[in-house]
Amino acid sequence: MGVAEEDRNRRLLRARDAIDRRSTEALDVDALAAVAFMARAHFIREFKKAFGETPHRYLQRRRIERAMTLLRTTDTPVTDVCMEVGFSSLGTFSRTFTDIVGVSPSEFRTGPDPATSFVPTAFRMRWTRPAGPRGGRDAQPRDPRVSPDPGP
Repeated sequence: MGVAEEDRNRRLLRARDAIDRRSTEALDVDALAAVAFMARAHFIREFKKAFGETPHRYLQRRRIERAMTLLRTTDTPVTDVCMEVGFSSLGTFSRTFTDIVGVSPSEFRTGPDPATSFVPTAFRMRWTRPAGPRGGRDAQPRDPRVSPDPGP
């Protein structure tokens, strides 16, 4: 890899990091191209060549990833999730979410968790069981090699 290619990659990474940091804000391609010190059209071509998608699509995907987490882990209404991740239109959010994920935001929230749906039920129950003190015999694991403490 030559010096020029390393420099180009560094500038593209700087622009991608700016997208990641400010993904909930209104971003325009001209500002991102300026971060990478490139002309707009050249920046779009180089970004797609380096990362496999345009800067706009990358931004949308990052927002949808954040929305997926919020939909899974909170009871926040879909409209509020839409606004929180940076979309200004519920229709655009729903269409983009469906294009990327394959189901609507509401269906995603009520459907099985794709991160654990392929796992057999017995293992899934064990993994998703709340951790913490349970009281009784399970409160502290006992080492069979150590005699029980008789107490005061």
